[in-house]
Amino acid sequence: MSNVTSPAQVAASLSELWSPRVVAEVDDAYVKVAKVQGSLSWHSHENEDELFFVLKGRLRIEMEASVVELGEGEMFVVPKGVRHNPIAEHECHLLLVERKTTLHTGDTVTDKTRSLEEQLRPL
Repeated sequence: MSNVTSPAQVAASLSELWSPRVVAEVDDAYVKVAKVQGSLSWHSHENEDELFFVLKGRLRIEMEASVVELGEGEMFVVPKGVRHNPIAEHECHLLLVERKTTLHTGDTVTDKTRSLEEQLRPL
C-alpha cells in the first residue's frame, strides 16, 4: 500500500528554494514538490515533457515563443525540447511530474541545479 501524502503540506515545509523533492513515483515518472521564488534558469529537456501544477501562488513560464501565467490550481506541460524559464515573483509552491530521466535544469547547470540524489533525500 502507498502512503497518503499532502503535496501542499510537503511543499510548504521545504526550507530551500528551487530544490525539488520527490514525494511519489508513478511508473517511469517522479512526482515532485518545490518551493520557488525568483528565476530558475533558461533550460530545456531534450527528451522529456515537464508538468507544472501550482499548489500556491503564481508562476510564469517564459518560453522562446510565448509566456504562460499560472495561478493556484492551474497546470501546464512544457513540451520536450522547448527552452523555458520558470519565474515566481513571490513564493510559489509547485507539484511537478517528470520522467525519472529528467535532469533538474536539463542541458544547463547553475548553482540552483539539484542532482537526483538531492531530490530523493528523505523529507
